[in-house]
Amino acid sequence: MDTLKISATANGLNYLPEYVADQGGLFAERGLNVTATACDPWTGVLDDIESGAADLALGGLWVPAMYAGTSRKLSVVGQLNRMFPMTIVSRTETAPITLDQLAGKVVLAPGAGGSAPYEFTAGLIREAGFDVSKTRFVRDLSTAMLIELYQSGLGDAIILDLVSAEELVAAGGGTIVFRHLQSGGVMPNSVYYCLTERVEELSDRIDRFMDGIAAGMTKITSHDADVEIEAVLAARWPDKDQALLRRAADEMAAGGVWDSAVVDRDASDRWMRILFDGGLTTHVPTLDELVGAYSAVNA
Repeated sequence: MDTLKISATANGLNYLPEYVADQGGLFAERGLNVTATACDPWTGVLDDIESGAADLALGGLWVPAMYAGTSRKLSVVGQLNRMFPMTIVSRTETAPITLDQLAGKVVLAPGAGGSAPYEFTAGLIREAGFDVSKTRFVRDLSTAMLIELYQSGLGDAIILDLVSAEELVAAGGGTIVFRHLQSGGVMPNSVYYCLTERVEELSDRIDRFMDGIAAGMTKITSHDADVEIEAVLAARWPDKDQALLRRAADEMAAGGVWDSAVVDRDASDRWMRILFDGGLTTHVPTLDELVGAYSAVNA
């Protein structure tokens, strides 16, 4: 049995196919013993792959994008989220909104775990032809802190993951008025990446691992993973409302979050342009640049 060590930026419901694959023995069937840890702060994933404590990092595609062309060589080897499973909760609106309706509002955008909640939302605003500067965003703080401040009266709306949004709504904190799954299009959100110098060494294990991830996705989207999902939810989030978690998981599955373990070229190019327009990258990295080393080994 070969080992593969994963360092993740979070313990997130959007990572469910990995958890289901492990719970259901899909990695073991492929001769792999996979171990995974979640880092706090998330930047520990970079330390872990640099030191060898982990073989792969799991997190946003924006991280390899920002490092593209620098001395830190990272290669993307697979995708876990094909869509961006976030929402906007409004304090006062009760019907679905378009993003121009955020003009003149204060919107809380958690960012301690990464830049995507703000950057992708801002990118959608620009794509729609609206002016991002007309909305005041409160950024760079943790989800927990911004939820607490929102409940205390700060802001008109808040960008949240599905689980946090449903919990906030259940607590009387407003209404979900925008769903990125419905209106954001395809967006390669969470990916696996490693040091480029280790691609050849890890290639065989990565191939088997990503095959297991794809099998986990299929198991979930074909509604054949009920037992594994229930076990994962109970083990990882025992103190949360299990029915709420399952509804959020079902929404992600139906929304296309786990439809493919392969990064879509057009979606990647679009996300890279959004990041470049936001000033996060020095250029617009191509998908070939992001996955080049792994693709070359497997050509």
